[in-house]
Amino acid sequence: MQPFSPIFGGGATESLIHPLVFGLMLLAGVLFLVLGRKYVVIPFVLAIILIPVGQQFYVGGVHLFVSRILILAAFFRVLASRVPNQRSRFAGGWNSIDTAFAGYVLISAIATLMRYPSGMALINQMGFLWDYLLGYLVMRSLLQDERDTVLAIKWLAAIMVLLAVGMVAEQMRMGNFFGLLGGVASVPEIRNGKIRSQAVFQHALTAGAFAATSIPLLLALWIRGKARFLAALGIIGAMVMTVATQTSTSLLTLAAAIVGVLIWPLRARMKVVTAGLAAFIVGLHLVMKAPVWFLIARIDLTGSSSSYHRAELVDQFVNNFGKWWLIGTKEAATWGWDMWDAQNMFVSVGEAGGLAALICYILVISRSFARLGVAGKRCSSSQRRWLLWLLGAALFANVIAFFGVNYFDQLRMAWFMLISMICACTAPLVRRAPAPARVPSSFVMDGVAESQAVFDPPEAIVAVANVRG
Repeated sequence: MQPFSPIFGGGATESLIHPLVFGLMLLAGVLFLVLGRKYVVIPFVLAIILIPVGQQFYVGGVHLFVSRILILAAFFRVLASRVPNQRSRFAGGWNSIDTAFAGYVLISAIATLMRYPSGMALINQMGFLWDYLLGYLVMRSLLQDERDTVLAIKWLAAIMVLLAVGMVAEQMRMGNFFGLLGGVASVPEIRNGKIRSQAVFQHALTAGAFAATSIPLLLALWIRGKARFLAALGIIGAMVMTVATQTSTSLLTLAAAIVGVLIWPLRARMKVVTAGLAAFIVGLHLVMKAPVWFLIARIDLTGSSSSYHRAELVDQFVNNFGKWWLIGTKEAATWGWDMWDAQNMFVSVGEAGGLAALICYILVISRSFARLGVAGKRCSSSQRRWLLWLLGAALFANVIAFFGVNYFDQLRMAWFMLISMICACTAPLVRRAPAPARVPSSFVMDGVAESQAVFDPPEAIVAVANVRG
């Protein structure tokens, strides 16, 4: 990773496009046109993840990345498609998560332009809006319901298998065959004798975070029981990828994903769990000699991690609050050794857009958890309830990954995909419905009291009909 440069418009000064990548891009574009709306997500996800972000056309001083061309093509395909029986192109309509995400992106762009009032900065931020806002809207439009979500996860499993094979080859041959395409390193990084495989990603950190955060989604595919072999291969592939990166962030994210799955029995007491965890962290902060975030410095699961850098990054971010809270900062590199390398998503967002952008970003996370909680309580199907829980486990794993990596390559599209899955799968359950007819208090159905029946209108109506019949 190269240090952040305030000089916008830097980078390659010529086109870098492999013939194979060019062919895949054209094939994806054709499939966008000929496939039905619900199948467009397949070529989009495959191309957007597997093509290295460094593949680009350089035209008139502007970097047209292949990923941006794919996003634009998919966007026009979405606009051209019909959405029957729906008022919005987004599942469940525009919601508070979308508002928070759009706020984060727009505030970050405006703040950056205020710090760098130049034409180069304007071009740079147009690219940022293209990648983030347009990419997010495309993903929200493609994932309309639970079926779309399951379809995307199936192909995610296939991606895991392919990338795992490549990363094992990196470990054995000290070479990345994805690097033959260009736009990604052909030789993996070695730190303290550990080979850090990265496949098509720009760094081993993002490769590991992508794999580890996807494991709960792949487990959801297994629980559905219709594609268990593929799910098993995907899970194994994701595990292999996580280990092959040789990074503490990846392994810690994997642990978070597993914990998120295993606390399923505590689902009815999550408010108590979260309150207890918050109290525990505050208590540690009060009794420790150093701030509580310096616990990060003690985490080294591979013997080759820069854990102290992560702790110092948070510490300097907190200590310099007055310098970034309004419109971000361009002086972070002067706060200490390697402080330019903001490998913490929360720190990166704050430095780019200030406190307002950071609040919006946190709201994306909190509203997603809240939406999953409401949907889970209203869900009557155990299979769907598990799906919602595993989406929450993936979200939790991402939050843990945020403390060790900045989502700067294909990983950001995987993040958009998860948010879109949450919106799509919860839409039928959180949508406001007309109040059901009151059930007489004399009815008690299968041991379920009237209050619970009224809470879930469809079940209440069916139960009353059965009693009267």
